[in-house]
Amino acid sequence: MDTAITLIGTKLAKEGQEFFFEGEAPECEQCKLKNTCMGLEKGRKYRIVKVRNQTVHECFVHDTGAMVVDVIKAPIIAAIDSKKAIKGATIRYQAPNCDADLDTETYDLCYPKGLRNGDKCTINEVMESVEIESDPSVSLKKVELLL
Repeated sequence: MDTAITLIGTKLAKEGQEFFFEGEAPECEQCKLKNTCMGLEKGRKYRIVKVRNQTVHECFVHDTGAMVVDVIKAPIIAAIDSKKAIKGATIRYQAPNCDADLDTETYDLCYPKGLRNGDKCTINEVMESVEIESDPSVSLKKVELLL
């Protein structure tokens, strides 16, 4: 997996911690390290795989400063058409046609944050079936996707 270097607040700088990169804050405009922070893709989910060292850098967003970390794109749990749910397969993600009246957990599986239609993904794990009560003809599986 490709790693990227970025800075993150000291309170979040722990191996295994996951976060969504939401882009530049207005406070970042004046920072001399902003190019290091802004090298991530907006709207994507990342996992910290290594804290580089314990050096704390001044940060206008994080009150206790920021630390240098290595990150990878984090796996995303999603519901996909069960016919495509084959471990190891590479797919172009397409959100299933889920009913708008879903419980929160099912909605989050059908429309996971950090994943866009057309994204090239590898199915890392196939889990249980996802039931859509309002439309039993829809056959979905819960999967772990790697971008």
